[in-house]
Amino acid sequence: MDYDLKIVGGTIVDGSGGEAYRGDVGVQNGKVVALGKADGDAARTIDAGGLVVSPGFVDIHTHYDAQVMWDNMLSISPWHGVTTAVMGNCGFGVAPMRPADRQGIMRTLEKVEGMSYEALEAGLGLDWPFESYPDYLGAIKKGGMAINLASFIGHTPVRLYVMGDEAMEREATADEIDQMAAIVRAGIEAGALGFSTSMAATHNAFDGRPVPSRLASFAETDALIGAMASTGRGVMQCTIGKKLFHDELSDLAQRHGVPVTWTALLSGMTGPGSHQRHLVKTAEQRAAGLDIVPQVACRPINFDFDFGEPFPFELFPIFKELMGLDTNAKKGAYADPAFRQNFKALTAPDQKNLLANWTGRAVISTLPSDPSQDERPLTDVARERGVDATDLALDLSIESEFAARFRFPFINYDQDEVRELLTDENTVVALSDAGAHASQLCDACYSTHFLGHWCREEGIVSLEKAVHMLTQRPADVMGFRDRGRLAEGLPADIVIFDPATVGATGLKRVYDQPAGQDRLVSQAIGIQAVVVNGTVIREDGADALAEKDMLPGRLVQGR
Repeated sequence: MDYDLKIVGGTIVDGSGGEAYRGDVGVQNGKVVALGKADGDAARTIDAGGLVVSPGFVDIHTHYDAQVMWDNMLSISPWHGVTTAVMGNCGFGVAPMRPADRQGIMRTLEKVEGMSYEALEAGLGLDWPFESYPDYLGAIKKGGMAINLASFIGHTPVRLYVMGDEAMEREATADEIDQMAAIVRAGIEAGALGFSTSMAATHNAFDGRPVPSRLASFAETDALIGAMASTGRGVMQCTIGKKLFHDELSDLAQRHGVPVTWTALLSGMTGPGSHQRHLVKTAEQRAAGLDIVPQVACRPINFDFDFGEPFPFELFPIFKELMGLDTNAKKGAYADPAFRQNFKALTAPDQKNLLANWTGRAVISTLPSDPSQDERPLTDVARERGVDATDLALDLSIESEFAARFRFPFINYDQDEVRELLTDENTVVALSDAGAHASQLCDACYSTHFLGHWCREEGIVSLEKAVHMLTQRPADVMGFRDRGRLAEGLPADIVIFDPATVGATGLKRVYDQPAGQDRLVSQAIGIQAVVVNGTVIREDGADALAEKDMLPGRLVQGR
């Protein structure tokens, strides 16, 4: 046979942004060996008539660090055409990690990344097959993966490994910084994509203390970026905060000569139009020769939550004070008229914060005692009952022992502003958060949503540009020289989709996590097939491989 796989009659959109054309794709030994014209026989032929044949999508912001250890199909990213994913973002991860710290990091991931502790413990156990970061990468390779993965080494596990519990209490000593630098260098040399960190005020551990990376001095962060840069490769990823934003990122990028990508530039960060000054600053940085790229999201950032774990509201001290309290104590706080008065005042429509008028955007997503109220606007139900919407949310929460759940767009819901972010040449589409916040949100469907909503329905970019934004653009930001394009000699990561129907369904809650824990999922529409390194892994909306099969994904590195 001339080819292992041949895809015929499709419209080829190669990821470069260049004009689409009709043609065939020939694949042999996991690589594209013919493009446009593919004469000869094939062991398998897929008819792509009327469909688009593009590179696999590259998702640069996921948190699959734990999930990959029990779900090497990496659901749900491949459903939506993702063939390469980057994990270890925001300074988080599970390695390096001493056995004594395993339960603590799982509790922290539960708190800050919305991962179920029960699922983590059942999926990972307490006898992990790794301690060091290189051992972690080795365990991933041994277990196999359906799609390609790249991994940042995260600041929080590195800090915990060197400092133990004091990582959440103080700055590091010079000796501790040297130890951390050695771990970062070893991680990059073992195959890490780069180094990630977070200074976000919302990133708190299970007991309410800041996550370890937030206690780092700038000198510590500087030293760890220097350690990465000393290897001659690596990307810095960070979640911004008061101690780490434009000025600091410019300094790090200039002195160390490293690419930087930060999370996240969103609509409404500090009020209407606030994104524009960050776009201007980014343009200035790039004009000065600095490789700094903000990540933007193409979907509203929704949170589906209960008041037992009110993650969106932990920006407020009155909620931070409740961290670590048991159910009865939280119920008592929520029943207190003074607490309610403060809560209403903080979120009144005239307030200048992300949570102003949250009740006006909220729906009751789940009410076990009365499912007829599910997906109804909170204010409509409150109006019918003649009560205040905030009071209703808290009363339902108390009555249901926090089984009642609510959902509202937290940020990035102004479509005109999001359009400006997506069409700016200096940004990159990302922020799926796949693998995290499983019961709170699902944006792993960002790629099909972008193609369906923003490209086809809103027409903000051409199909060729949209594919480029999901493939070569994020691959270039991460330094993946052999991903994100269809070209002869490159790995055959391919998506076949129908441009007339491609999109994502609404969210559905399922209970398929370890220990029967729940998550929100979205099905893909219009994705016919997904190919990773020449192997068909998805076809007609179903997995084409089983976990026991030889999986084609690889660990990949950047520049």
